[in-house]
Amino acid sequence: MLVVVSFFVLMAFETGYPIHDRDGLAEQKRLQEPAVQGAMKLRQRLEGLAAKTAQLAADGDEGAKAVVDQMKRQGITLSTPKQ
Repeated sequence: MLVVVSFFVLMAFETGYPIHDRDGLAEQKRLQEPAVQGAMKLRQRLEGLAAKTAQLAADGDEGAKAVVDQMKRQGITLSTPKQ
């Protein structure tokens, strides 16, 4: 009888611990969501700025060409905006 009770206590603990961990991870994800959303908005703005700079360079703007060339030297490729 003691073995059976011990087994059920062990199973309850082994089930409860992962559930607790899952809840903690869900809470961490919920807390990080505003930062992730802000980062996505910033990335979209930067991609828009980069695309407009590439478009200016393609249209012949010397300053934009210098920026695009410098970015290429650093390994960053800027593409023109999609029409």
